[in-house]
Amino acid sequence: MTPKTAVRLTRPFTLLPPLVGILSGAVCAFESVHNASRRVTPELLSAVALGALCASLLNAASNVLNQITDLDVDRINKPDRPLVTGGTTIRSAWGLTAVLYVLAMVPTWWIVVPAVPGLSARATAPLASHQAFFLYLAGLVATLVYSVPAFGRTKRLGVWANVTIAVPRGTLLKVAGWTLVASAGSAEPWTIGAFFGIFLLGASSTKDFSDAEGDRAGGCETLPVKYGNRKAVAMISPFFVLPWLLLMVLAWVADPFEPSRRLLSGNPWLLTALGLVLAGWGTYTVRLLRRNPDELATTENHPSWTHMYLMLMCAQVGFALAYVF
Repeated sequence: MTPKTAVRLTRPFTLLPPLVGILSGAVCAFESVHNASRRVTPELLSAVALGALCASLLNAASNVLNQITDLDVDRINKPDRPLVTGGTTIRSAWGLTAVLYVLAMVPTWWIVVPAVPGLSARATAPLASHQAFFLYLAGLVATLVYSVPAFGRTKRLGVWANVTIAVPRGTLLKVAGWTLVASAGSAEPWTIGAFFGIFLLGASSTKDFSDAEGDRAGGCETLPVKYGNRKAVAMISPFFVLPWLLLMVLAWVADPFEPSRRLLSGNPWLLTALGLVLAGWGTYTVRLLRRNPDELATTENHPSWTHMYLMLMCAQVGFALAYVF
């Protein structure tokens, strides 16, 4: 396999969201009330940089794995991909997948909370300190559950495909970024992660419409395949708006476990403004979806998919800014 082919298999343009998500989670944790020190140390910077890199590598491994298990589907939907054209072999792709998984997982064992100097000290830290490792491991398992028949291949099971995308790439990604700086043993990181999980629970289907022909032939009952375009659009539409309406409310409520503090320790005015912008943006995207649902199946990159991608990135950056200011 040539380096160029390996890069194509990893689909580099998809690696930015996990990178930004991890960095955003780390910034939120650093500026939160759960981080007492607020000190930037070499150990902290190395943990954040390593965590961001490993998240991207884990996503790259998932991309290659998905192309292996989706070979028959891609013959219809993505005929120019390397495995379909014969640019590389299944065996080589499996090898690349394994290497990427190892590179993504092994270093995370040395990320501990709180950060301590010395590789030996990190490696032998108490098990509870290795929160990032176990969150990344959960993400790895989710990629197997989504793609590999032996693990269930939820991609073929309608809404369960959305769940196995939304939980690791939405909720757990944000919490993993948090654990590079502070412990996840509070409600705050999980609440932040929930906003992204809810959003992706519906929004992740935007790409399924144009892939319906190949998914149907490959036995993958995505929402458009199972319910048709119009009903699928109706099902996913609320998820473009609901999480951001919740953000506008939860930015002001008290933490149920620590009533003297707000649940979200970022700037409540900026969080409310972020929720308002994203809810409006989501409403506009829903209008694009509902205007002509059947068009979604004939356009490879429908504007709604672009908006979904940009909304996700904007939300990640917006959260970070709301915690910094």
